[in-house]
Amino acid sequence: MRCLLFACLLLGSFPSFALDRFQVEGYTLRNGLQLLLKPGTERGHVAIRLVVGVGLDDFSCDEKELPHLLEHLLFSGIDASGEGGLEERMQALGGEWNAFTSNADTTFVIEAPAKNQRKVLDLLLALLTQTRFDDNAINAAKQVVEREDGGHYTHLQRWLDRQDLGHTASNQLAVELGLKCPERAQVDHLTREQLERVRKAWYAPNNMTLIVVGDLDKLLPAYLDRTYGALDAINPSEHPPLPQIQASAAHERTLTRGFVGDGAKLHWLVPEPVLQDQHDETFDLLKDYLDWALYRQLRLAHSLSYGPWAEREVFGGVGFMSLNADLEREDVAEAEQVLEELKAQLLKDGLNAETFNRLKQAAIARQAWAVQGNSALADYYWSAIGDYEDDRFANPARELQAVSLQEANKAMRELLLQPGYLRVEKPLLSDDQLVWTIAGVLGLIVLMLVGWRVQRRK
Repeated sequence: MRCLLFACLLLGSFPSFALDRFQVEGYTLRNGLQLLLKPGTERGHVAIRLVVGVGLDDFSCDEKELPHLLEHLLFSGIDASGEGGLEERMQALGGEWNAFTSNADTTFVIEAPAKNQRKVLDLLLALLTQTRFDDNAINAAKQVVEREDGGHYTHLQRWLDRQDLGHTASNQLAVELGLKCPERAQVDHLTREQLERVRKAWYAPNNMTLIVVGDLDKLLPAYLDRTYGALDAINPSEHPPLPQIQASAAHERTLTRGFVGDGAKLHWLVPEPVLQDQHDETFDLLKDYLDWALYRQLRLAHSLSYGPWAEREVFGGVGFMSLNADLEREDVAEAEQVLEELKAQLLKDGLNAETFNRLKQAAIARQAWAVQGNSALADYYWSAIGDYEDDRFANPARELQAVSLQEANKAMRELLLQPGYLRVEKPLLSDDQLVWTIAGVLGLIVLMLVGWRVQRRK
């Protein structure tokens, strides 16, 4: 009760908090449901995010699509009117909703008029508690998931994946290292009993966070305590450990992408070393620096690539930094040489202090306008929920400001001293090779015909 009274007092004085996006009222209901309530600057609107702590990484390869399938199934209807009737109810309230399943969580995303926020939350609660599964709904949801994943997984597509022809370069490397499933997860074999077990084991208030941003109803805390606070908690399921590198991979490979073309893509991928402090902020700044360095060398100095880029990706429990470039097929070898020279120069001289400070200040300046509006703010809280503590989110600008040139240089050297993995994606044949192949085949046919006619004359 004291938490509820505290929440009401804070909501009553929300103008003082509206200017600071990092200050967010948060408290936990008796059943373990975490609430984040933030008055926003846009009147008449609320953005709602219900984050359920279950994602694709919580399941083995053959069950990987279970949380995704369950997400779609929950929209199949709460009464005889079915999926269409459920959508009509949301339309009548003036709102719109969707849901997303990622590696780490399943999130329900709602935009709604502020005047109907409690009714919309009622409908969301009904979706979570009243949806009943039947075979028709399960089969319909399976078809939707299959289409979202690229359509029916044919024997040809499975063969291409097994031959390293169906993945992007980074995904293929993750498969080689044992960080990613080698084939697309299927849904046909998943059963109602499995779906019910996932719902029972993970869809509980003490495994959820409800975020509401916008023109908040002053009675919202009392409403949430009465309705969502009535959900039953469970003994939480343990998240399995994220996969680590389990196998070796070739340091250089050429991957065939397509049949004919003169284009190619160069990728140099390196596992990120683990830093004790400010890991993400340091590597974000290092990514910006390498992005600029690639632009200066591959585009401005050598005119090899119009838009080279650096990128950070995570597979399982391992983060990767990659240096990438779109190239002409004939320029791959020269681009590899430029990349080697760039790495050697950075290892020898370190990061240029003036360039690093300029890019660092630009990254800090972006924080001032990076999150605008109720919806963007709700999405930000959703993505940064791991940084929430004592009613505040960590301020990215301060975290970036704290990264020194010495720390960035140390991270850069630990990164670039690794051999990494070089991957070149290109079609099987260039345009010229295709022309010469056709000419050769036609010439062979002509020779065979001439030889046949000569043989007949004899």
